[in-house]
Amino acid sequence: MRAVHAAEFGGPEVLSVREVPGLVAGPGQVVVDVAAADVMFLDVQLRSGWGTEFFKIEPPYVPGGAVAGVVASVGADVDPSWVGKRVTTQTAASGIGGGQPIGGYAEQALAKAETLVPVPDGVSLSQAVALAHDGKMALAVFDRAAIQPGEWVLITAAGGGLGTLLIQLARAAGANVVAAARGSAKLELASRLGAHAVIDYSEPDWSAKARAATGGKGANVVLDGAGGALGAGAMDAAAIGGRFIGYGAAAGQFADFDREAVAARNIGVLGLFDLTANGDIDWHALAERSLAEAVAGRLEVVIGQSFPLEQADRAHATIESRTAIGRTVLTV
Repeated sequence: MRAVHAAEFGGPEVLSVREVPGLVAGPGQVVVDVAAADVMFLDVQLRSGWGTEFFKIEPPYVPGGAVAGVVASVGADVDPSWVGKRVTTQTAASGIGGGQPIGGYAEQALAKAETLVPVPDGVSLSQAVALAHDGKMALAVFDRAAIQPGEWVLITAAGGGLGTLLIQLARAAGANVVAAARGSAKLELASRLGAHAVIDYSEPDWSAKARAATGGKGANVVLDGAGGALGAGAMDAAAIGGRFIGYGAAAGQFADFDREAVAARNIGVLGLFDLTANGDIDWHALAERSLAEAVAGRLEVVIGQSFPLEQADRAHATIESRTAIGRTVLTV
């Protein structure tokens, strides 16, 4: 079979397709014939050599932590009725709050039977894999934010896969949404999805504009997918007594701000690891719920760009250039 290998840490050019032996399902595992693989910003960061203190990845390796496709074979202790079913799943090596997001950029991938989520009719396999990470994370963030009708919600990285879902969820909850992103294409998308105001955070005064969009009171809820200095700017736009959930590091790191100053403003802060370490979250149920929302037409899955397996380097380059819109997938 063909698989994309990251030969070493470096730029997109370190990615290439190689012929490798086919896979055999072990105990509790299945082999999935991959139709589409998710491409995360995290994949790009790890390929560059970032994050080795969190993910013990050593080249050469096959990137990708989630796939969608058809179950080709199962381990001896797995229900054989899975064979032939359309599924989406994290790879066997991957996992929420742990594991390694590897093994997905290939014609076949190993997965644990317990993580398989059937893909319902009405959802394509590309759409399903676009929801594999973002669908359940968006719902986890949304549920924890407890957004109320009439509240102002500021969403950063609003033009990405997770941001586009959160815009829709916040609007459905009756909130007023301020979407912050970079560039006209992403802002136009955010407006189409229902954002009441859009802010380009490549502009130096974007945080003040975001606050002004709320009538000057600030956002009751900040959902930060950008991190870094952009996340700190989003915190500046938060209302006194607001809630801040930082789940992303698209700027290269999670948001960094003065904790004492934030506490003085009585702003509740929740980070990604606070979410992923929560043993009460049923991630499998959230994955099923996200697919059900898509089938019902309540969630639009935005796939901005799709590349064949042999162009994984182009997929990474597009994400690195900050021009990717919505979710990026590889097709097999």
